[in-house]
Amino acid sequence: MGLRVYNTLTRQKDEFVPLEEGKVRMYSCGPTVYDYFHIGNARAFVVPDLIRKYLQYKGYDVTYVQNITDIEDKIIKRAKERGVRPEDIVNEFTQAFFDDRALLGVTPPDFQPRATEYISEIVSMVQKLISNGLAYERNGDVYFDVSAFPNYGKLSNQSIEDLQAGARVDVGEMKDDPLDFALWKAAKPGEPSWDSPWGKGRPGWHIECSAMSSKLLGETFDIHCGGIDLVFPHHENEIAQSEGTTGKQFVKYWVHNGFVNINGQRMGKSLGNFKTIRDITKSYPGRVIRYFLISTHYRKPVNFSDQEMEMCSKSLERLENTVF
Repeated sequence: MGLRVYNTLTRQKDEFVPLEEGKVRMYSCGPTVYDYFHIGNARAFVVPDLIRKYLQYKGYDVTYVQNITDIEDKIIKRAKERGVRPEDIVNEFTQAFFDDRALLGVTPPDFQPRATEYISEIVSMVQKLISNGLAYERNGDVYFDVSAFPNYGKLSNQSIEDLQAGARVDVGEMKDDPLDFALWKAAKPGEPSWDSPWGKGRPGWHIECSAMSSKLLGETFDIHCGGIDLVFPHHENEIAQSEGTTGKQFVKYWVHNGFVNINGQRMGKSLGNFKTIRDITKSYPGRVIRYFLISTHYRKPVNFSDQEMEMCSKSLERLENTVF
């Protein structure tokens, strides 16, 4: 039996057949660099690393791309809080990401693009979406028109009607429908901005991944990884933008890892219950943290606790003693 992979798009295990025999093109969503990453984020970095290494072990030539989001509201907010430039925040926490990633035994990707390096590709993609009748401009902002993309919701398996029920419009937004999302944001005073046909501004978060992945891996590629929390809206929006631009299937296999919980509750910065890798490595070495993150099936949630970490430490020690 050949290799099979659970595909979020089809909601079943599919036979893995890469687009090009013997070669795999793979992308995963990287960090927004405004803080140290926590152990919940870490699972979304370790799982793609494990998949990549397994595919290489099986003889595939893997090209792996992981982005860095270096322009985003959280970065700008953190810079204002500290009274520094956004690029200062980006430089500090990009290096911190590289350092902490290394502690977990994660091999750097073949390409690590930054969003601000792909502004021209992003602008071109937005222009194409407008010309294809899938986007519109309002006072320097450009929005994707979800109603014009019939397959919207296919990844998250939700109808537009269901999604609209929970959508909202933020203060200052002028979109036609609450479900529409920003492709380009008009410049605000004191914020980083770039020239565009719609005036100075900066890219929306979702369009960044579409532009970078298509530039480096092609209009269609094999595997897209990420945390289960990114299925909607981020990955759903990536599909809409990319397929709305090219008319081709964006990704064959969508692979999502489960949450890291703490005391049975999902871990996250918004919940204030997170633990950074830097905190945890004061008590446990990186190889134990990595073992913990992959000790449960990647699609299932894993619960972080000191008791669990102690058990993983002992289990890993037994394995290492057996091998060495």
